[in-house]
Amino acid sequence: MIRVLFVCLGNICRSPMAEAVFAHQVREAGLATEIEVDSAGTGDWHVGQPAHSGTRRILAKNAVEYNGRARQIARRDLSEFDYIVTMDDQNLSNVSAMGEGRAKVVSFLSFASHMGLTEVPDPYYTGNFEETYELVTAASEGLLAHIREEHGL
Repeated sequence: MIRVLFVCLGNICRSPMAEAVFAHQVREAGLATEIEVDSAGTGDWHVGQPAHSGTRRILAKNAVEYNGRARQIARRDLSEFDYIVTMDDQNLSNVSAMGEGRAKVVSFLSFASHMGLTEVPDPYYTGNFEETYELVTAASEGLLAHIREEHGL
């Protein structure tokens, strides 16, 4: 089982959206028994809460299911996941500062360089959930292609 963890700041906007979109793409590719997906935040402000209403709204609009609850990343995640995928440079720095494990810690938009950005803007502050959805969808496609190639799926 290949395990992927998406990480943002509070785990209510970007990372749950990425988790939902990527999991949807994994199911569509028939790989749900091969790839497991989760998300977490570097902060603890929203632990136990559902995704932001804007995230839930854009996912529903695009027929992508999600019913997760926010959680904070834990040190053990570095050893329990194969990929920890961060939404921005601060998340990348925070996760990297937690230490080492077997997980490859990578920037999400490195899988969608054609989008012209290196960080997924936080819609909690920008309000632009549509832009976030477009970026997450493109990066999910790139990440899935990368995992399929790397693992021969």
